[in-house]
Amino acid sequence: MTDQDIAQLGPAFAGFLRHFRPCFLQQRTAAHFDSYCRGLLADLPRKSVEPIALACGTAVRTLQEFLTTASWDHAQARDRLQRRLADHLDSLPADPLGTVGVIDETSSLKQGDQTPGVQRQYLGCAGKVANGIITVHVGVARGRFQALLDAELYLPKSWSQDRERCRQAGIPDEVRYQAKWRIALDQLLRLNHNGVRFDRLTFDEGYGGKVPFLTVLGLAGQRFVAEVPVSLPVRAEGASGWRRADAALTAGDARRGRCYRIRRQTLPDARWRAASRPVLLRGRAYTLVAAVNEVTAEVKYFVTNATDQPLARVLAVAFRRATVEHSFRVAKTEAGLTHYEGRQYVGLVRHLILALTVMAFVSIHTDRLRGEKPAGDDGAGVPGAERAVRDALSPSPGDGRVLSCRRGHPLSPAPQRAGSPVPQEAAA
Repeated sequence: MTDQDIAQLGPAFAGFLRHFRPCFLQQRTAAHFDSYCRGLLADLPRKSVEPIALACGTAVRTLQEFLTTASWDHAQARDRLQRRLADHLDSLPADPLGTVGVIDETSSLKQGDQTPGVQRQYLGCAGKVANGIITVHVGVARGRFQALLDAELYLPKSWSQDRERCRQAGIPDEVRYQAKWRIALDQLLRLNHNGVRFDRLTFDEGYGGKVPFLTVLGLAGQRFVAEVPVSLPVRAEGASGWRRADAALTAGDARRGRCYRIRRQTLPDARWRAASRPVLLRGRAYTLVAAVNEVTAEVKYFVTNATDQPLARVLAVAFRRATVEHSFRVAKTEAGLTHYEGRQYVGLVRHLILALTVMAFVSIHTDRLRGEKPAGDDGAGVPGAERAVRDALSPSPGDGRVLSCRRGHPLSPAPQRAGSPVPQEAAA
């Protein structure tokens, strides 16, 4: 976005930012908050402190102090953001899948060893073990709306065990190593306290393979569809002994199952054949699902505690995980989610919260911006964006049932004029 783009949305953005004024004791600190948030939406190749400060005419040291040492309540800002999004979710039209929470993590390559939480570890952004940090997130999708709700740094054991290193990075003594699923559980509890309720959750096998996590969610009455590793031990109903998921329900069973199709605009339709069966996991009842992609032969396994739901709906929830992956891409490129450059924990946490704040504004205003751009102006102000797509997950023709799932994606608020829909990128 250019300064002119932001100016066109100025009144709405200013009103949104005023919602966070109680987090600041001084007006000048609130002014720096405004500047930083506008910088995160500006047309800058890198959205860290220095380029933002130079773009908004503020001394670099001043904005650094705002992010790392200034007195303002970033935890309250996060809570206010989540309550604002909870109110917005409540105002949205009904959707067949309801409000779907998505747990996932993202990563960022970093140089050196000073960034809090940095170490050599597997990074999804690089597809290999590399030097960087990992953050755990909870996103949400309801109908065409999607947003990132929370972000938390994953602190590796090597950092947690070196308290002197932590003190140098400003990491509080109470912040210790936690397994990623425990971080996600804390985030879910915080979101619930702030009024965010999920009809269903979905997450990948990094979380689905943690049986204690599944058990806690079940005890809390939270429905979920979890991708799980093929080696997950389950007990098929009526069978004795534990078996691997891929032995209890084979890929061959899935290939002989019904065919379901995910429609995508920029790629050929994805066809998945799937089968299911009841299983027990640590004494609790689940439905195990095996799905095979007809083109790539990729095999996925899922378990769900929503044992009364049709397979089509279970798959629809499972593939909603694509929404958070799209949110990560947009947040990184358009709001600088992973652009923090610093050595202080507080600065990193605040940067994440501010990036989520501007992305929330973008998400809330996406529906309003749809339909305000004329034909022939696709993607203006949003590099790489594509036209809106409506994905549907349904049994293939001849199966007799149709379940459609409408899906949309938030984009940065570029200047719009009356006309056709704002372009969007396919999420599936």
